[in-house]
Amino acid sequence: MSDYASPPAEGAYLGRAMADGWAHPAVVTVRDGEVLDITSAAAPTARDICEMDDPAGFVRTAQGRSVGALRDVLRDSFENRGAGRPYLLSPVDLQAVKASGVTFVVSLLERVIEEQARGNPEKADAIRGDIAGLIGDDLSKLKPGSAEAQAAKAKLVARGVWSQYLEVGIGPDAEIFTKCQPMASVGFGADVGLHPVSTWNNPEPEIAVIASSGGRIVGATLGNDVNLRDVEGRSALLLGKAKDNNASAALGPFIRLFDGTFSMDDVKNARVELKVEGEDGFSLEGASSMAEISRSPEELVAAAMGPHHQYPDGMALYLGTMFVPSKDRGEAGKGFTHKVGDMVTISSEKFGALVNRVKLSPDCPPWAYGASHLMRDLARAKLI
Repeated sequence: MSDYASPPAEGAYLGRAMADGWAHPAVVTVRDGEVLDITSAAAPTARDICEMDDPAGFVRTAQGRSVGALRDVLRDSFENRGAGRPYLLSPVDLQAVKASGVTFVVSLLERVIEEQARGNPEKADAIRGDIAGLIGDDLSKLKPGSAEAQAAKAKLVARGVWSQYLEVGIGPDAEIFTKCQPMASVGFGADVGLHPVSTWNNPEPEIAVIASSGGRIVGATLGNDVNLRDVEGRSALLLGKAKDNNASAALGPFIRLFDGTFSMDDVKNARVELKVEGEDGFSLEGASSMAEISRSPEELVAAAMGPHHQYPDGMALYLGTMFVPSKDRGEAGKGFTHKVGDMVTISSEKFGALVNRVKLSPDCPPWAYGASHLMRDLARAKLI
């Protein structure tokens, strides 16, 4: 079983927690190894704190009550969820949850391979080799929309492997899509869900930035953009089915807010590590380096929101991943796919770890608590 890695002590953290009997989800922070409930009329939601001029300063000084030691809350979030003890929720609430795709060259090539393979993992290795032989596999220095990027694209088009993924990977416009609705993401320790029609799927270890309604990035968290490779591979028009299912968007454990100890440079230089441990004894490890992203976080946020599209409650935006697991699991040549019971750990030095267990989406707790429920509960508590 994976360790429940705590985030570094020096950070300013924002999260959400719940326990049986509580009147509403609590807005929480971490201080001196304790999880503190800082919910108040000034900050009834995580969204409200992210809209402040100084979110980090607020969570460092806000009065609160202890709901438990951090190590215990992390443990209970995974091992005793729903057993009357406090557990973590997704750290965002009213924010839109969006995602950017094909932001790393490796991801670009794999998406082209998925499309060419038409969801058949047996064909993927042969296509991968063909494309690498044509243009190489190190396109990390290509700037999307540049003349060099267009030349690389032209070679692939000439071979007959033009793809929608090429257009968003090295063309001028980024891919931005809706990962889930506000209040639908799950947090540390929760089950993550796979649509039961999928037989070829994978985790996507990512960083998600948190932007205010004005487009200001105020912090970041870890994310798992659960992906159905066979569904999206059959058609890019099935992206919604491949990406947005019950419990398919995980975020956490906390938002690390920008302050003197943590900045956008830390996001841009982060190394995001992935470990998958199966009940069958299978183990997979990999890493994604944010330094190799082809579009900056600021560019991706600007592509998602601005004069052309507003988000009055702000936004969480997955930044994409360069890691696509291809290690065979079982029969040679069929690559990696999840099995029910897999434990997925996504970690990074500045964030701690996001840990979730894989189930089928219908077997995960149904999404039954939305924005209307939160507003009613906060109103009853006289917090809004």
